[in-house]
Amino acid sequence: MSFNPKDLIKQVQEMQARMSQMQERLRDVRVTGTAGGEMVRVEIDGQLGIRAVTIAPEAVDPSDLRMLEDLVRAAFTDAVTRLKERLREETAALTGGMGLPPGLLGL
Repeated sequence: MSFNPKDLIKQVQEMQARMSQMQERLRDVRVTGTAGGEMVRVEIDGQLGIRAVTIAPEAVDPSDLRMLEDLVRAAFTDAVTRLKERLREETAALTGGMGLPPGLLGL
């Protein structure tokens, strides 16, 4: 089998186009993580920007702010986990058949 530089260039161009599509889609991705029985909710976008934080009044105990901090941290971690799963799905859909290594996009 011989090496054809034109085929390689074509593959790279296809990958660039698909990566550009992925970046466009990331702008619209939104996921919500929760903690404490959904008393704390954190919504993030596909670029890890925090879009919203919602805290139920019963989650606020002025004498135990550490618990609230832990709930916010747990909700954010949950949102990031959900985002990674969503990005894996999106990547698989966009790169189907290209055989990209799973860690290529840091997922």
